[in-house]
Amino acid sequence: MSNNSPSGCSLFGAAGLGLLVIALISLILLPMHGCSAVLGLGHSAIDTAAAQFDPKVMLKRYEWFKDAAAQLDKKKADIAVYEKRFAQLKADYAGKSRSEWPREDREQANLWSSEVAGITASYNDLAAQYNGAMAKANHAFTNVGDLPRGASTPLPREFKTYEGSF
Repeated sequence: MSNNSPSGCSLFGAAGLGLLVIALISLILLPMHGCSAVLGLGHSAIDTAAAQFDPKVMLKRYEWFKDAAAQLDKKKADIAVYEKRFAQLKADYAGKSRSEWPREDREQANLWSSEVAGITASYNDLAAQYNGAMAKANHAFTNVGDLPRGASTPLPREFKTYEGSF
């Protein structure tokens, strides 16, 4: 028998070889087609991760944490000032009950007490926001290696709620 086939494969011939190639391609492409939904989700995950870890987004988040930490420190310092004033007022009237204080000093103490309550509530609210956001950020901004370019000091992982003695 002579081999007249241009492919050199007399068993299949040109048509048979074509069918074999189509079958092999189908065996490769069909599982990939079935996985396209999974691959699509993977592509979506990659897009989401790219958007979330974009340097501009990371810098904006870091700046929010930095601003919130500064505000929390300021609120603590304000509370400390009021506590110092109130302690001085108490020392000025040592040995006297509060009802024996002059009316304007009692009113001032009440005003300071109200202001401290407001600052404390504001502090605790911002601390809860900070702690919740830091938990979502997976502590990235508290690790020196994960800070944005130009930042040198890691942020606190958490702020405790304020429980003053006022």
